Amino acid sequence: MRNIDLESLHIFKAVVDCGGITRAAAQLNRVQSNITTRIKNLEERLGVQLFQRQAGKLVLSAEGKVLLAYAEQLLRLSSEAENALRSGMPRGTLRIGTMESTAAARLPPLLAQYHRSYPDVQIELATGTSGALVERVHRFEVEAAFVAEPFQAAELEMIEAFSEELVLIAPRHAPRIESARDAQKRTLIAFSSGCSYRRILEEWLSMSSVMPGRVLELASYHAIVACVAAGSGIAIVPRSVLGVVRADNEVSVFELPAKVARARTCLVWRRGHQSVALEAMKQLLLDRKAAGQAAAEIRSAA
Repeated sequence: MRNIDLESLHIFKAVVDCGGITRAAAQLNRVQSNITTRIKNLEERLGVQLFQRQAGKLVLSAEGKVLLAYAEQLLRLSSEAENALRSGMPRGTLRIGTMESTAAARLPPLLAQYHRSYPDVQIELATGTSGALVERVHRFEVEAAFVAEPFQAAELEMIEAFSEELVLIAPRHAPRIESARDAQKRTLIAFSSGCSYRRILEEWLSMSSVMPGRVLELASYHAIVACVAAGSGIAIVPRSVLGVVRADNEVSVFELPAKVARARTCLVWRRGHQSVALEAMKQLLLDRKAAGQAAAEIRSAA
Protein backbone atom coordinates (compact mmCIF):
# COMPACT_ATOMS: atom_id res chain seq x y z
CA MET A 1 0.00 0.00 0.00
CA ARG A 2 1.47 3.33 -1.07
CA ASN A 3 2.00 6.13 1.43
CA ILE A 4 0.12 9.40 1.06
CA ASP A 5 1.95 11.50 -1.51
CA LEU A 6 3.09 15.01 -0.67
CA GLU A 7 1.17 16.52 -3.58
CA SER A 8 -2.13 15.33 -2.08
CA LEU A 9 -1.15 16.82 1.26
CA HIS A 10 -0.20 20.08 -0.47
CA ILE A 11 -3.63 20.26 -2.13
CA PHE A 12 -5.39 19.36 1.14
CA LYS A 13 -3.55 22.11 3.02
CA ALA A 14 -4.30 24.64 0.26
CA VAL A 15 -8.04 23.90 0.62
CA VAL A 16 -7.73 24.42 4.38
CA ASP A 17 -5.71 27.64 4.04
CA CYS A 18 -7.95 29.09 1.33
CA GLY A 19 -11.19 28.06 3.00
CA GLY A 20 -12.59 26.17 0.03
CA ILE A 21 -12.13 24.41 -3.30
CA THR A 22 -12.58 27.45 -5.54
CA ARG A 23 -9.89 29.62 -3.95
CA ALA A 24 -7.52 26.66 -3.61
CA ALA A 25 -7.91 25.90 -7.31
CA ALA A 26 -7.11 29.51 -8.20
CA GLN A 27 -4.08 29.57 -5.94
CA LEU A 28 -2.73 26.28 -7.31
CA ASN A 29 -3.68 27.15 -10.91
CA ARG A 30 -5.78 24.00 -11.27
CA VAL A 31 -9.37 23.35 -12.30
CA GLN A 32 -11.85 22.90 -9.45
CA SER A 33 -12.78 19.37 -10.54
CA ASN A 34 -9.16 18.29 -10.14
CA ILE A 35 -9.00 19.63 -6.57
CA THR A 36 -12.33 17.99 -5.70
CA THR A 37 -11.19 14.65 -7.11
CA ARG A 38 -7.89 14.74 -5.22
CA ILE A 39 -9.67 15.46 -1.93
CA LYS A 40 -12.21 12.69 -2.53
CA ASN A 41 -9.44 10.23 -3.39
CA LEU A 42 -7.61 11.20 -0.20
CA GLU A 43 -10.76 10.67 1.89
CA GLU A 44 -11.41 7.29 0.25
CA ARG A 45 -7.83 6.23 0.84
CA LEU A 46 -7.97 7.15 4.52
CA GLY A 47 -11.54 6.00 5.04
CA VAL A 48 -12.56 9.23 6.76
CA GLN A 49 -14.33 12.48 5.94
CA LEU A 50 -11.84 15.34 6.07
CA PHE A 51 -14.28 18.22 5.62
CA GLN A 52 -17.84 19.04 6.66
CA ARG A 53 -20.13 21.67 5.17
CA GLN A 54 -21.41 24.29 7.61
CA ALA A 55 -23.42 27.26 6.37
CA GLY A 56 -22.10 26.68 2.86
CA LYS A 57 -18.45 26.60 3.97
CA LEU A 58 -15.97 23.74 4.20
CA VAL A 59 -14.91 23.10 7.79
CA LEU A 60 -12.31 20.60 8.91
CA SER A 61 -13.65 17.48 10.60
CA ALA A 62 -11.94 16.06 13.69
CA GLU A 63 -10.04 13.64 11.44
CA GLY A 64 -9.14 16.51 9.12
CA LYS A 65 -7.58 18.42 12.00
CA VAL A 66 -5.42 15.40 12.83
CA LEU A 67 -4.28 15.08 9.21
CA LEU A 68 -3.56 18.83 9.02
CA ALA A 69 -1.05 18.59 11.88
CA TYR A 70 0.79 15.77 10.11
CA ALA A 71 0.51 17.46 6.71
CA GLU A 72 2.09 20.68 8.01
CA GLN A 73 4.95 18.71 9.54
CA LEU A 74 5.59 16.56 6.47
CA LEU A 75 5.45 19.49 4.04
CA ARG A 76 7.76 21.52 6.27
CA LEU A 77 10.24 18.65 6.55
CA SER A 78 10.17 18.18 2.78
CA SER A 79 10.92 21.86 2.25
CA GLU A 80 13.63 21.82 4.91
CA ALA A 81 15.29 18.77 3.39
CA GLU A 82 15.37 20.31 -0.05
CA ASN A 83 16.68 23.62 1.22
CA ALA A 84 19.28 22.00 3.48
CA LEU A 85 20.61 19.81 0.69
CA ARG A 86 20.86 22.77 -1.65
CA SER A 87 22.50 25.15 0.79
CA GLY A 88 24.03 22.86 3.42
CA MET A 89 22.52 25.08 6.14
CA PRO A 90 19.28 24.88 8.20
CA ARG A 91 16.42 26.93 6.82
CA GLY A 92 12.70 27.37 7.37
CA THR A 93 10.74 27.60 10.62
CA LEU A 94 11.54 26.00 13.97
CA ARG A 95 8.58 25.95 16.39
CA ILE A 96 9.77 25.64 19.98
CA GLY A 97 7.76 25.49 23.21
CA THR A 98 9.17 27.02 26.38
CA MET A 99 8.27 27.82 29.95
CA GLU A 100 7.96 31.51 30.64
CA SER A 101 10.90 31.48 33.06
CA THR A 102 13.17 29.88 30.46
CA ALA A 103 12.05 32.32 27.78
CA ALA A 104 12.79 35.28 30.05
CA ALA A 105 16.04 34.25 31.74
CA ARG A 106 17.74 31.57 29.65
CA LEU A 107 16.78 31.72 25.99
CA PRO A 108 17.83 35.25 24.91
CA PRO A 109 21.58 34.49 24.64
CA LEU A 110 20.92 31.02 23.20
CA LEU A 111 18.55 32.34 20.53
CA ALA A 112 20.91 35.20 19.71
CA GLN A 113 23.72 32.71 19.10
CA TYR A 114 21.41 30.48 17.03
CA HIS A 115 20.31 33.40 14.85
CA ARG A 116 23.92 34.44 14.26
CA SER A 117 24.80 30.90 13.17
CA TYR A 118 21.63 30.12 11.22
CA PRO A 119 20.05 33.37 10.00
CA ASP A 120 17.76 31.56 7.55
CA VAL A 121 15.84 29.81 10.34
CA GLN A 122 12.83 31.60 11.78
CA ILE A 123 12.15 30.55 15.37
CA GLU A 124 8.58 30.66 16.68
CA LEU A 125 8.10 30.40 20.45
CA ALA A 126 5.04 29.15 22.32
CA THR A 127 4.93 29.48 26.11
CA GLY A 128 3.13 27.32 28.66
CA THR A 129 3.55 25.02 31.63
CA SER A 130 5.71 21.92 31.30
CA GLY A 131 2.67 19.66 31.22
CA ALA A 132 0.94 21.69 28.51
CA LEU A 133 4.13 21.90 26.44
CA VAL A 134 4.70 18.13 26.54
CA GLU A 135 1.16 17.70 25.22
CA ARG A 136 1.89 20.17 22.42
CA VAL A 137 4.99 18.17 21.46
CA HIS A 138 2.91 14.99 21.29
CA ARG A 139 0.26 16.74 19.17
CA PHE A 140 2.91 17.97 16.68
CA GLU A 141 2.08 21.60 17.49
CA VAL A 142 5.73 22.31 18.31
CA GLU A 143 8.83 20.39 17.26
CA ALA A 144 10.41 20.48 20.68
CA ALA A 145 10.01 22.21 24.03
CA PHE A 146 12.03 23.38 27.01
CA VAL A 147 10.34 21.80 30.04
CA ALA A 148 11.28 21.31 33.69
CA GLU A 149 11.43 18.04 35.56
CA PRO A 150 9.31 16.30 36.65
CA PHE A 151 7.30 15.63 33.48
CA GLN A 152 5.89 12.64 31.60
CA ALA A 153 8.76 11.45 29.41
CA ALA A 154 6.97 8.61 27.58
CA GLU A 155 7.74 8.55 23.84
CA LEU A 156 10.10 11.50 24.18
CA GLU A 157 13.83 12.00 23.69
CA MET A 158 15.67 14.75 25.55
CA ILE A 159 18.90 16.49 26.42
CA GLU A 160 19.62 18.61 29.47
CA ALA A 161 19.57 22.30 28.65
CA PHE A 162 19.79 24.26 31.93
CA SER A 163 19.91 23.73 35.68
CA GLU A 164 17.75 26.01 37.80
CA GLU A 165 17.99 26.89 41.49
CA LEU A 166 14.49 27.19 42.91
CA VAL A 167 13.77 29.54 45.80
CA LEU A 168 10.73 30.37 47.87
CA ILE A 169 9.56 33.97 47.88
CA ALA A 170 7.29 35.62 50.45
CA PRO A 171 6.10 39.16 51.27
CA ARG A 172 8.91 41.45 52.36
CA HIS A 173 7.99 41.59 56.07
CA ALA A 174 6.46 38.12 56.43
CA PRO A 175 7.78 35.67 59.09
CA ARG A 176 10.77 33.60 57.98
CA ILE A 177 10.14 30.33 56.23
CA GLU A 178 12.78 27.82 57.29
CA SER A 179 10.80 24.60 56.85
CA ALA A 180 7.68 23.37 55.10
CA ARG A 181 5.71 23.72 58.33
CA ASP A 182 6.34 27.47 58.29
CA ALA A 183 4.21 27.60 55.14
CA GLN A 184 1.18 26.04 56.84
CA LYS A 185 -2.09 27.61 55.62
CA ARG A 186 -0.26 30.21 53.50
CA THR A 187 -1.78 31.01 50.11
CA LEU A 188 0.24 29.41 47.32
CA ILE A 189 0.60 31.58 44.20
CA ALA A 190 1.52 29.55 41.14
CA PHE A 191 0.91 28.67 37.53
CA SER A 192 -1.78 26.11 36.66
CA SER A 193 -1.48 22.47 37.73
CA GLY A 194 0.73 21.52 34.77
CA CYS A 195 3.63 23.57 36.19
CA SER A 196 6.58 21.40 37.27
CA TYR A 197 7.79 23.94 39.84
CA ARG A 198 4.35 24.05 41.45
CA ARG A 199 4.40 20.25 41.65
CA ILE A 200 7.81 20.37 43.35
CA LEU A 201 6.55 22.85 45.96
CA GLU A 202 3.34 20.90 46.59
CA GLU A 203 5.29 17.66 47.03
CA TRP A 204 7.70 19.36 49.46
CA LEU A 205 4.78 20.64 51.51
CA SER A 206 3.04 17.27 51.33
CA MET A 207 6.09 15.45 52.73
CA SER A 208 5.55 17.45 55.93
CA SER A 209 1.75 17.02 55.79
CA VAL A 210 1.38 20.73 55.10
CA MET A 211 -1.58 21.95 53.09
CA PRO A 212 -1.67 25.46 51.59
CA GLY A 213 -4.57 27.62 52.64
CA ARG A 214 -5.57 28.00 49.00
CA VAL A 215 -3.98 28.21 45.57
CA LEU A 216 -4.09 31.37 43.49
CA GLU A 217 -3.31 30.56 39.85
CA LEU A 218 -1.73 33.24 37.67
CA ALA A 219 -0.27 33.21 34.17
CA SER A 220 3.03 35.11 34.44
CA TYR A 221 5.96 35.54 36.79
CA HIS A 222 5.49 39.29 36.80
CA ALA A 223 1.97 38.77 38.17
CA ILE A 224 3.10 36.10 40.64
CA VAL A 225 5.92 38.24 42.05
CA ALA A 226 3.68 41.31 42.23
CA CYS A 227 1.04 39.40 44.21
CA VAL A 228 3.67 38.02 46.58
CA ALA A 229 5.10 41.51 47.08
CA ALA A 230 1.60 42.78 47.83
CA GLY A 231 1.23 40.22 50.63
CA SER A 232 -1.12 37.77 48.90
CA GLY A 233 0.90 34.60 49.50
CA ILE A 234 4.09 32.67 48.76
CA ALA A 235 5.51 31.20 45.55
CA ILE A 236 8.34 29.09 44.20
CA VAL A 237 10.40 30.60 41.36
CA PRO A 238 13.77 30.06 39.67
CA ARG A 239 16.33 32.42 41.18
CA SER A 240 17.28 33.52 37.65
CA VAL A 241 13.79 34.98 37.18
CA LEU A 242 14.09 37.36 40.15
CA GLY A 243 16.76 39.39 38.38
CA VAL A 244 14.75 39.50 35.16
CA VAL A 245 11.62 40.87 36.87
CA ARG A 246 13.78 43.05 39.16
CA ALA A 247 12.12 41.71 42.29
CA ASP A 248 15.13 41.17 44.57
CA ASN A 249 14.18 44.11 46.78
CA GLU A 250 10.41 43.57 46.57
CA VAL A 251 10.13 40.17 48.26
CA SER A 252 11.88 37.99 50.84
CA VAL A 253 13.82 35.11 49.32
CA PHE A 254 14.29 31.82 51.19
CA GLU A 255 16.42 28.88 50.14
CA LEU A 256 14.81 25.47 49.74
CA PRO A 257 16.28 22.13 50.86
CA ALA A 258 18.89 20.80 48.43
CA LYS A 259 16.71 17.87 47.40
CA VAL A 260 14.04 20.19 45.99
CA ALA A 261 16.07 23.30 45.14
CA ARG A 262 17.55 21.99 41.89
CA ALA A 263 15.47 21.41 38.78
CA ARG A 264 16.71 20.42 35.36
CA THR A 265 15.28 22.06 32.28
CA CYS A 266 15.39 19.71 29.29
CA LEU A 267 14.79 20.12 25.60
CA VAL A 268 12.37 17.34 24.61
CA TRP A 269 11.11 16.12 21.24
CA ARG A 270 9.10 13.17 19.94
CA ARG A 271 11.05 9.94 19.77
CA GLY A 272 12.49 9.49 16.30
CA HIS A 273 11.65 13.03 15.16
CA GLN A 274 14.36 14.86 13.24
CA SER A 275 14.72 18.13 11.42
CA VAL A 276 17.78 20.04 10.28
CA ALA A 277 16.87 23.14 12.30
CA LEU A 278 16.20 21.14 15.47
CA GLU A 279 19.47 19.21 15.13
CA ALA A 280 21.29 22.56 14.97
CA MET A 281 19.56 23.67 18.20
CA LYS A 282 20.48 20.41 19.95
CA GLN A 283 24.11 20.70 18.87
CA LEU A 284 24.26 24.30 20.06
CA LEU A 285 23.02 23.22 23.52
CA LEU A 286 25.59 20.43 23.67
CA ASP A 287 28.38 22.82 22.65
CA ARG A 288 27.34 25.37 25.30
CA LYS A 289 27.21 22.66 27.96
CA ALA A 290 30.68 21.42 27.01
CA ALA A 291 32.04 24.98 27.10
CA GLY A 292 30.48 25.52 30.54
CA GLN A 293 32.04 22.32 31.89
CA ALA A 294 35.45 23.29 30.52
CA ALA A 295 35.20 26.72 32.13
CA ALA A 296 34.21 25.14 35.46
CA GLU A 297 37.24 22.80 35.32
CA ILE A 298 39.54 25.76 34.65
CA ARG A 299 38.10 27.68 37.64
CA SER A 300 38.47 24.70 39.95
CA ALA A 301 42.06 24.17 38.86
CA ALA A 302 43.01 27.85 39.34
